[in-house]
Amino acid sequence: MAKAEDRFIKTYSQGKINITEIWVDRRTGVNYLFHADGYASGLTPLLDPDGRPVITSVYDEE
Repeated sequence: MAKAEDRFIKTYSQGKINITEIWVDRRTGVNYLFHADGYASGLTPLLDPDGRPVITSVYDEE
């Protein structure tokens, strides 16, 4: 079984104080949007216009 830190990969990052990131679950391919502003933060599945989760090809980054 893979270690927990190997399951997700960060594919996008923006900002230093107000942080926006996109993380991909390597097992399912589901994309998650993470946003942090000061002491507050949130994580949610990234959705397409039809309300379905955005799924990318599952891959192992070398």
